[in-house]
Amino acid sequence: MSQNKPQSDAIQNAKVTWEGCSVLLDINDGDRLVFSRLSAGSTLKIGNKNCSLQPLIGCPFGSLFQVENGKKGPYLSRIIPSTEDNNVQDKEDFQIKEESRDNRAIIDNNQAQNLTGEDIDEMRRQGATGNEIVEALIANSTTFEKKTQFSQEKYRRRKQKKYAPKVLLRRPFARSISEAYFKKYPVRIGFLRVDTLSLLLSMANIAPNSDVLVVDMIGGLLTGAVAERLGGTGFICNTYLGDTPYPMDIVRIFNFSNEICQRILRCSLNDLHSAQNGTCDQKQQLEGGCMLESQSNEQISLSATAEEVQLSSEDGLGLASDNDLSAVSKTCKAPKAGDKASKETIQLWKENGFSSLIIAAPEVDVWSFVKDLLPLLSYSAPFAIYHQYLQPLATCMHNLQVEKMAIGLQISEPWLREYQVLPSRTHPCMQMSATGGYILSGTRIYTG
Repeated sequence: MSQNKPQSDAIQNAKVTWEGCSVLLDINDGDRLVFSRLSAGSTLKIGNKNCSLQPLIGCPFGSLFQVENGKKGPYLSRIIPSTEDNNVQDKEDFQIKEESRDNRAIIDNNQAQNLTGEDIDEMRRQGATGNEIVEALIANSTTFEKKTQFSQEKYRRRKQKKYAPKVLLRRPFARSISEAYFKKYPVRIGFLRVDTLSLLLSMANIAPNSDVLVVDMIGGLLTGAVAERLGGTGFICNTYLGDTPYPMDIVRIFNFSNEICQRILRCSLNDLHSAQNGTCDQKQQLEGGCMLESQSNEQISLSATAEEVQLSSEDGLGLASDNDLSAVSKTCKAPKAGDKASKETIQLWKENGFSSLIIAAPEVDVWSFVKDLLPLLSYSAPFAIYHQYLQPLATCMHNLQVEKMAIGLQISEPWLREYQVLPSRTHPCMQMSATGGYILSGTRIYTG
């Protein structure tokens, strides 16, 4: 009963965290992003301080927390901004001041700060908060008043991140997960950008009550995005070559309910073709099913219960290893997704065909996959294929035209430019990705 209660609460109010749910913790406005599973014993290390994540349980997504020093050590305190503070901040943002100050006369000789490290430690022992330390640093700076308004804001923000770090509680869904992985560890998701993922789902016509055939070799991000759009309707068949299914650990970060997880099924390409041709050997199928189940259980047990993406520009680490992750109690495990498809479901797919095909397999030849998967679709069913490079998709498109297997073929290249929008300093961001990959889309036709 204790395992089902948090899940039922999550279904009733998905905007509030519960014990056992996955969260995306945004530390210091994107400097570091951490995927974690909330429990009474889970902790988060910020700098050299370990803070318990228990205060985050029961709070709505979008809540802001700040690290404070208490009698029992550092802890996360929730910040509730008032309406008056927001109005004052808005007035300051829209008020343009003409000032003649600049930073030319400022000399960086490390002598502008009168407050020493011993003084800061003494303030901490006396119970001073992080904001009080920041204000003391500003008051004891001999060059702060000489700086421009923008330089003062940068100085204040830099000290705020060091002495009073803030943590934003974000809900993990397709967009936030894709952005977090793409920012620091894009190889894990095949360099799939968030705008490319959106276009990929739209071109494949992923809609409720659809039976979608998925080839996901990017950690489960594509499977989770499809399941999120289906919303507990239809089925997802995650197919693979050989006897070992592709890992999809990212699916567990989406906080899917048991109902949605039961809609995510796994079936090898050999089993699908055997059912399609009507020559399925029962003994081989049973042996293959046992092997698949044992391998799937082993992968799930060895996979990490939480993953961390370090997004600091100074830190070159990617995903933390299993040994570096804190232990999570068994009651906080996410529902299992990716069961083996039953014979009845496979027979249903054989009779009706799949309504969509979506592929993200950067490690294999695209055409070798498509020529075997396309006959499994129903006629007039759309398909969309993602690849980081153009040439594999161009070869696949040419072969589809020669074999006359599809119409409406086109290769799309998404283009995205991110802007910084601030008063008197709106401009494109300095560091952007050059390309978001390519998508080959089309519609299957009857070949006779």
